[in-house]
Amino acid sequence: MSKQKKEIYLILQNIRSLFNIGSIFRSADAFSVSKIYLCGYSGFPVDKQMAKIAKTALGAEKTVPFEHYWQTATLIKKLKKQKIKIIALELTKGAKPLNKFEPKFPLAIIVGNEILGITKNILKLADEMVYIPMQGKKESLNVAIAASIALYDLNLKRNKKTP
Repeated sequence: MSKQKKEIYLILQNIRSLFNIGSIFRSADAFSVSKIYLCGYSGFPVDKQMAKIAKTALGAEKTVPFEHYWQTATLIKKLKKQKIKIIALELTKGAKPLNKFEPKFPLAIIVGNEILGITKNILKLADEMVYIPMQGKKESLNVAIAASIALYDLNLKRNKKTP
């Protein structure tokens, strides 16, 4: 891990759709994510799953480093030992609006299952929780879209010049 760079990592917990995973890879490439951690039953770019991920990743599965962990908690404990802040993207009690969040880098942002979100035991391990404020009638976005918005926001803040 480079001490000079304000690194962003992504943790995908139990993402069912390989197309969502591919789309997240593409956004991760666009916003210079250092690594994607595919956790639990999230698919990863190997064997039979490769074609579906590649269909939406459009080559980003080859440019963004990734690892697979069965146990998300094990990964989070490892990252915390490396002084990486853990941020959960989840609409839950105690979460801050993303636009009001002031990140400290390096950080890893967790996105969860398309229906169930991030599990409660993993939320407890997060240093902070953020959510994307919604203007319409729906409470949430597709996980790939939400991850992309969060990455866009964090990338702007990472690149902001400080006096």
